[in-house]
Amino acid sequence: MTSTQLKGKTALVTGSTSGIGLGIARALAAQGANILFNGFGDAGEIEKLQAGVASEFGVRTAYHNADMSKPAEIEAMMAFAAEKFGGVDVLVNNAGIQHVANVDEFPVEKWDAIIAINLSSAFHTSRLALPRMKAQNWGRIINLASVHGLVGSAGKSAYVAAKHGLVGLTKVTALETAQTGVTANAICPGFVLTPLVQKQVDARASADGLSNEAAKKALLSEKQPSADFVTPEQLGELAVFLCSDAAVQVRGAAWNMDGGWAAQ
Repeated sequence: MTSTQLKGKTALVTGSTSGIGLGIARALAAQGANILFNGFGDAGEIEKLQAGVASEFGVRTAYHNADMSKPAEIEAMMAFAAEKFGGVDVLVNNAGIQHVANVDEFPVEKWDAIIAINLSSAFHTSRLALPRMKAQNWGRIINLASVHGLVGSAGKSAYVAAKHGLVGLTKVTALETAQTGVTANAICPGFVLTPLVQKQVDARASADGLSNEAAKKALLSEKQPSADFVTPEQLGELAVFLCSDAAVQVRGAAWNMDGGWAAQ
């Protein structure tokens, strides 16, 4: 559904060249928001993506290749947003990576990278976006925290720690902006069929000698009672709601869209 709810606003969505981030970026563009993309990928494909979204929704788009593990590159991206669009009105912290290993076998460099990208990057973007948001008395910060911001899973210590931390950062940001027109909330998806999750499906299929479809069902059956994947489009619509006037008193929420995972 195309609307003008966010016309004139600019949304930065980190990790938005594919998967959940792209789904959210498209949903915000459909509401009239200009989009600053960020993420990895083939330069030509990213140019096509920008042009396609701009043409489809009649918005302005741009791209910055900041490595979200590096504060200096995040600062450069936020400066670019100010130069290109005047600043960021909607900040969606979505960039994330994963590694699976038991705590006593977890590579230190993987731990550091996951904490940097999945948690610290959201602090850096938020601290840089908030002054403008507070000055104009309007802003939306949406942190993609995962159901692993609410519950744990064996083998995912760094990811779970980062996502729990992201929920905590969301709550503090919401409290600090509670009497302003700025809101901060977290979205906590369950399994979404992103490239990250497809790797888990492929590993399960290979290890257990299953077809891809059987491996998907096996993965979902362990955690997600609905036995169905959440979609990037569904998450995009939730992000649109959190940007709306109807959600002005939704502050510091950790909103799970997880097919019943956390209800167990």
